[in-house]
Amino acid sequence: MKKISTLFIAILISSCDILGSAPRPLPIQTAISSSTPVIVSATPLIIQPPTQNSTLIPSQGNNTSIPVTMTEVAPPTSAVTDQLLPTETQPTIQSVSVEILGCDTGIDILNGMGEVTNAYVTVKNTGTGDLPNLCSLLRAVDEGRSHPDKKVCVNSLPIQTQITFKLTVDTTYQKDTVIQVDATTNDLTLLRLDKQSCRDINLFGGTPADLGVVKPAP
Repeated sequence: MKKISTLFIAILISSCDILGSAPRPLPIQTAISSSTPVIVSATPLIIQPPTQNSTLIPSQGNNTSIPVTMTEVAPPTSAVTDQLLPTETQPTIQSVSVEILGCDTGIDILNGMGEVTNAYVTVKNTGTGDLPNLCSLLRAVDEGRSHPDKKVCVNSLPIQTQITFKLTVDTTYQKDTVIQVDATTNDLTLLRLDKQSCRDINLFGGTPADLGVVKPAP
């Protein structure tokens, strides 16, 4: 029985060769490749139409270009720079220097007074503006009645000029006195100077010859 089966298989194989074609192998199914999935972006791509001021920037992923609008922004202007600023002016400084040159004594018969003390005072304008209505006032510790020449004024003392006043007060006979001199402008006191013992003017050149004269300060 085994021999008959072997013979039958051999006849069957030879008959296939007689027909001249061998049986084809069964085809093997392969998986179909899928295409690249589409990625949907959460932010939509908005392409603006090109304008005259547009600059094309190439995309890294493809050959398309996205127009980007460049807007020129004018520099900010300040309202202060657009207006003409006034020239800044320096404030006027009122300043004086006072020097008591010396004193002497006398008898004032015209004003009905006994002994009076005369003080010779130089006032110099050391500020940055003229000094209007500049006055010099003399006081004494032992002063009696008010003398008409205890205060002497000038209408204006310009910058870098000086003036020498003769001031007089009623004082006690043959008694040393302490004096005080004020320099004012428009009743504003600029400087006050005390003199414990006023030296005799006759020992230092005598009475100045330019009393009440405004002249350049040295």
